[in-house]
Order: sequence, then structure tokens, then C-alpha cells
Amino acid sequence: MARELTTQSRALPATANLLALAIGAAAFGAIAVGALAIGRIAIGRMIIKKARFGALEVDDLTVRKLRVIEHEEPEVVMVPRDTVA
Repeated sequence: MARELTTQSRALPATANLLALAIGAAAFGAIAVGALAIGRIAIGRMIIKKARFGALEVDDLTVRKLRVIEHEEPEVVMVPRDTVA
């Protein structure tokens, strides 16, 4: 005599699967946006460090610490040849 066995389905309803997919997509999107923002900041800092200006025009400038180094060529003293022994 064969018995008929029935098991309860453990599958989630379709709405729960769709909700989990939506949450995963939102999390992935948030990570992608954060990575783009961090990359943009890093690239912006890298470009500023390498910039050289021949002429600079600034409307507003706030400086926390300013160090100015003036580079002057040393004076060359010429000695006439007839005075050298």
C-alpha cells in the first residue's frame, strides 16, 4: 500500500523575491554612486597637485597657511684677468 506524501513548499512568494531584488538593486546603486563620488574627489586632488600656472587670476582666495619662497640667482663676481697671479 503506497502512502501519499505531501510536503509544504518552502519557496518564498513572488512579492518577497521581487522585494529582495529591489533592495539589492538599491544597495548596488548606492555603492556605485559612492564609488564615483570618491573617484571624482581623488582625481580632482591629483589634478590640482600637478597644475602649474604661468599667470593666475583669483576672485576670492582663502589661505590657511602660505609659504612664499623667493628664488634669486647668486651674483657672479667677475675678476679681470690681468689682476690674477
